[in-house]
Amino acid sequence: PRKHVPQRTCVGCGQVEGKRAMMRVVRTPQGQVEIDPTGKRNGRGAYIHLERSCWDAAVTGRLSHALHVTLSDEDRQALEAFAASLPKDEILIG
Repeated sequence: PRKHVPQRTCVGCGQVEGKRAMMRVVRTPQGQVEIDPTGKRNGRGAYIHLERSCWDAAVTGRLSHALHVTLSDEDRQALEAFAASLPKDEILIG
């Protein structure tokens, strides 16, 4: 039998996909917002596709709502720095 792949909704674009296709961002019990590459950190999590447009949309609005937190300037800068390391979205013409 095929292994079940948990589905998650991207807070940037709203599309549902397997959670391995996304990066988890977690609000720790201390209230910090951090990137969680393992997907196992303790705290409230939200998932974002590894695409710049999804990160831009998430960081500017939906992420703070999903995590029930107001992003601090440091948290926002760390997330934006991570987003800047991602490749720009590829636009397919055809």
